[in-house]
Amino acid sequence: MGPKAKKSGSKKKKVTKAERLKLLQEEEERRLKEEEEARLKYEKEEMERLEIQRIEKEKWNRLEAKDLERRNEELEELYLLERCFPEAEKLKQETRMLSQWKHYIQCDGSPDPSIAQEMNTFISLWKEKTNETFEEVIEKSKVVLNLIEKLKFILLETPPCDLQDKNIIQYQESILQLQELLHLKFNVATEILLRQASTLADLDSGNMEKVIKDENVTLYVWANLKKNPRHRSVRFSETQIGFEIPRILATSDIAVRLLHTHYDHVSALHPVSTPSKEHTSSVTELVKDDVENVEKAISKEVEEESKQQEKQSHLIQEEKLKVEEEQDDIEVKMSSAEEESEVIKCELEMKVLSETVSAAQLLLVENSSEKPDFFENDMVDLFQFTTLGGVYHLDILELPPQCKPVKGWMIVEILKEGLQKYTYPPETTEDFETENAFPPIEVTLEVHENVIFFENPMVVRWDAEGKHWRTDGISNVSYKPNERLVTFSLDTFGPVTLIQDAHINMPYQSWELRPLDVNKVLLTVTTVFTEIQIQIKENLCMLSSVKLKDKKHISILEGTWMTPIPFIIALKEAGLNIFPTRYSHFYVVINNKVPLVEVKAYRQMALLSSTFAFGWSKWNLLCNSTKVVFKVREHLPEECTENPNWALLMFSGDRAQRLKIKEESEAFSEALKEETEFHSTLYHMVRDFASKEAMEKVRSSNCQFVNSVCHMLLSTRLLSYS
Repeated sequence: MGPKAKKSGSKKKKVTKAERLKLLQEEEERRLKEEEEARLKYEKEEMERLEIQRIEKEKWNRLEAKDLERRNEELEELYLLERCFPEAEKLKQETRMLSQWKHYIQCDGSPDPSIAQEMNTFISLWKEKTNETFEEVIEKSKVVLNLIEKLKFILLETPPCDLQDKNIIQYQESILQLQELLHLKFNVATEILLRQASTLADLDSGNMEKVIKDENVTLYVWANLKKNPRHRSVRFSETQIGFEIPRILATSDIAVRLLHTHYDHVSALHPVSTPSKEHTSSVTELVKDDVENVEKAISKEVEEESKQQEKQSHLIQEEKLKVEEEQDDIEVKMSSAEEESEVIKCELEMKVLSETVSAAQLLLVENSSEKPDFFENDMVDLFQFTTLGGVYHLDILELPPQCKPVKGWMIVEILKEGLQKYTYPPETTEDFETENAFPPIEVTLEVHENVIFFENPMVVRWDAEGKHWRTDGISNVSYKPNERLVTFSLDTFGPVTLIQDAHINMPYQSWELRPLDVNKVLLTVTTVFTEIQIQIKENLCMLSSVKLKDKKHISILEGTWMTPIPFIIALKEAGLNIFPTRYSHFYVVINNKVPLVEVKAYRQMALLSSTFAFGWSKWNLLCNSTKVVFKVREHLPEECTENPNWALLMFSGDRAQRLKIKEESEAFSEALKEETEFHSTLYHMVRDFASKEAMEKVRSSNCQFVNSVCHMLLSTRLLSYS
């Protein structure tokens, strides 16, 4: 009974071959069914996807076709709006002519810096003047510095096409002559002052100390009359400015001079860049030919008309009345033809001007393909660094013979060779006991109050032979930012200056251009160290505020309205450099955009700036170099919302589109925002979502204002340097 039961149990568990096959078959069928379902699902999804893609492509093609259809119309409208640029240039030309005329009728004795003959006469007459005191030279220096400034502005403000090479050479030569003569005059005036050192001696120390301060120049001079070996610390009029001199100088017939010129007449002049002259001149010639051809055609027509009338009047002499009437007709026709000629001529002149302005604007954003010449380790590259706060001319001078009172007269021996520099250390040092007789001289200088250093300033010295600034020969540099004092040791005296990285504020972290009022905007540029706010109105700019690490910095420039080029120079000289040069891309990692795209974007942003706010977008980094992305919104005076509703626009120079993504989106996409279209210009793009009032304001914007905004955008290059 037991074994039988066991056998039947094992029989129950066994699966027959037929059953196993059946199971496998069912499984296979189920798998095939699932695969078929998956295939059908995939095919359905793929068809749906392709259908969506087809619809999108069709939609895209329709939009492209629509854009293409109205492109000429939109570009023509933009051309009319952009007439404000040549109009602004025409106003500038008139202003330049007017200033020349004002100077002519003023007759104040000062020369016209643009006329070589007047400048040569001025320089010759001043050379002949002798025995001028330091105060007199300082007074004259105001006229000289004004002339130098005017010449520099002529070189910078005149469009490249209007600047001839001979004029550039003439202006630069005049600048150099004035600079050299001014420094020579300061030397002569110092000699005259030092001849009287004994009569000006201090009662306590027995030595002479003199400080003369002015807006452009500060003179500190100390004459060693007592030759006291223990008097080695020279400090000027209760300041910390001065020197620690070695024993050898403390016992010598010397004077120590610190002449701080608040300007830099030591560094070489930068060359004037005019690369696109050929292009501009060829365009200009073509358009000039058009003007001449039109004029010839019209004058020929008028001539033939009058000849015809003359013939008729000879044939029918008796019909005097008729002839008189016909003469009237000729006059009317001639005057109307002349008017027509004048209109066409004016139109073509504007075309020439428009081309030259565009070429000059393109010049502002072009990057040089060649890096400036190679610099040795100790040489300062003035394309990478900038001198700030002027130049400190440090000199050890031989004390000239002193004035002596004789029978009521002052007698003085005047040396033929004039003011002599004392050589320190001497060229031969064999006569001296120790090698340490000529240690470096410790100098303490005050940093100019109107200059901002974002990092400790670097001290450099001038190499007169090599004509460049050098970093060697200077040691133990320390800086006290609160007292604005810099102390260092100098191996040998000569001109010294302070430098800072020219690109310390680049690339920018963000920017915003916001309307303030009719034809008035605020440009804010935020960098690692500072936030700079600039107001722009008409043809003027003003520094509105400077913030340093959340603290407001008071600058002398605040509240002063200036034309764009002098304003840019003033900001650079104050250490607030947000103006790249054509070489800056070699020193800064930039988001380089195609120059023509940049120029077109800035021109159109400037056109819209009276009513629309523009802002930095992080997506500008992620789109390629042929496109730019920025935020835009219509500016409504009453709105003060904390989170304004910005639209994201992408622009490629000939196509503008509104993007679907937002600034907060996770990934970049060029997808179009729903219910939007392509346009050929930014003007037509924003018109799709702007109010009528806004567009009316845009059309009535002041041409000088638009031009100034555009110049500031071209000069800061926000789309490439952010």
